[in-house]
Amino acid sequence: MHLIKVDPRALKENPDRLRQTKSTPQADALLLATIKAVGIVQPPVITPESGGGNGYIIDAGHRRVKQAIAAGLEEIDVLVDEVANDNGAMRSMVTNIAFEPLNPVDQWRAIERLVALGWTEEAIGVALALPVRQIRKLRLLANVLPAMLDHMAKGDMPDERQLRTIAAASPDEQREVWKKHKPSKADPQVSWWSVAQALQKTRMFARHASFGDDLAQAYGIAWVEDLFAPADEDSRYTTDVEAFLGAQQEWMTANLPKKGIIAEVTNYGEVKLPPKAERVYGKATKSDCTAMYLDRDGRVQTVHYRMPAAKKPKGKGATGPDNAAEDVGEVSKPRPDVTRKGVEMIGDLRTDALREALGRAPIEDDTLMALLVLAFAGQNVSVTTGGGGTYYGHSRLAKNAAVLFDGDGKLSFDMDTLRVAARTMLVDVFSCRENATNSGVVARVAGDVVGADAFLPNMGTEDFLACLSRSALEASCKDTPVLPRQRVKDTRAALVEHFREGHFVHPAALFAPDPAKLADFLSSSAVPEDDDTDEDADSGIRDGVSDEEAGAFQEAAE
Repeated sequence: MHLIKVDPRALKENPDRLRQTKSTPQADALLLATIKAVGIVQPPVITPESGGGNGYIIDAGHRRVKQAIAAGLEEIDVLVDEVANDNGAMRSMVTNIAFEPLNPVDQWRAIERLVALGWTEEAIGVALALPVRQIRKLRLLANVLPAMLDHMAKGDMPDERQLRTIAAASPDEQREVWKKHKPSKADPQVSWWSVAQALQKTRMFARHASFGDDLAQAYGIAWVEDLFAPADEDSRYTTDVEAFLGAQQEWMTANLPKKGIIAEVTNYGEVKLPPKAERVYGKATKSDCTAMYLDRDGRVQTVHYRMPAAKKPKGKGATGPDNAAEDVGEVSKPRPDVTRKGVEMIGDLRTDALREALGRAPIEDDTLMALLVLAFAGQNVSVTTGGGGTYYGHSRLAKNAAVLFDGDGKLSFDMDTLRVAARTMLVDVFSCRENATNSGVVARVAGDVVGADAFLPNMGTEDFLACLSRSALEASCKDTPVLPRQRVKDTRAALVEHFREGHFVHPAALFAPDPAKLADFLSSSAVPEDDDTDEDADSGIRDGVSDEEAGAFQEAAE
């Protein structure tokens, strides 16, 4: 076998070749593009023509020869082999059957390797006859966590929707999820659905945004293109839901009609109109009002409604209100300064600070006992009682009382042990978290009493400041050299840099309870004068204590 150069047009087709079916136009276009870009990598194999002819017959590489002619090549390299008795039929069979297609993972990694070697995405697209968008998609897949790619290369491949979610996640997120869902000897199959669910994030699409680039920049929204979506649609999205909704809210505020309100929605996504408002389903008139709201996809929606006509006052000379024609009903509450996520962060920070204060801050004994009473009044405390009500959850608190007993099962302790037990009980009971463990206003009172504000951490971080509205963020610049920027993102970054070595606590995170909520708690917890419940038990306790015992209790308390 030797190498020569020949004119591809002088080569003859082999009538005994294995592949008789025509290749697809897409496959021919791909091969033509690669030949134009890098030439013929593997020379075709030819054999001398038998039966007295002086030409050459193609043994392997018919498509390469055909596309070389289409590319306009004058000469190509070919390998000349000896003539076979069966005219190369068996060699053609073995070559095509033994050929293994390229693994998709190897294809993704090969494209990323070409980029690392200096090839541009456009050049790779031309060489492979693929759109640049497809090249970017394949590169995105090549940057999936290597451990995941290695497992996919073994044949355990997720579907395209799952790949879409996995590839969109950051490497750190992929790594954390893979630790939990990676295969084991007992279960070598990966549940890609579980992996995709763990990495799933809510997406807000640019095609649903009413705001422009100015507000997008102000809220720090960076659009990401979904390379798995159809190329003819705007697939840009962001996973920063709070920023997207904030920009939509600001756009609605700036574009609100004269007789318009920004309405809220129900849990089912239906708009909440003002009381007595009648929705207009037909063509709206000038006297009708407008309600703008955000649907479940974050899109701005508009509905029209009309308020009932104002009743005419009775009596002579009576006049109706001057603004009756401008009545649009009750306007919905404005966007809160701190989002729900921010409130949850505050609850976690308060709980940690309260626990640290209860463990370390100086507390007088009488205050400590009062806090114990407060702790058991928390809405997160459950105790099993013999008075007719059964409340579960008390067994977890028993460990705090166990330290007060000696080896014989009798109460035996000193004041230091009692103080430690009381503090530990308070730490276990009090909570400000925004979930079922929330103790309510009593935890806020306790935190205010023991000075837990001093234990709150620095809240001037990117995570927390991202939960503040524009007005709240600008208000946080007060008493600092930081001036509000045009973009919310820039203001937040400046505050983060300013408080990097300092300490910032948002006023909403302080422990001092809301006076209205405290008053509600006190009024709802007050015992009515005619309520004689447990009166006998209380009097029995009082009657069962002698004056000497009462004096001893008083001395112990002092």
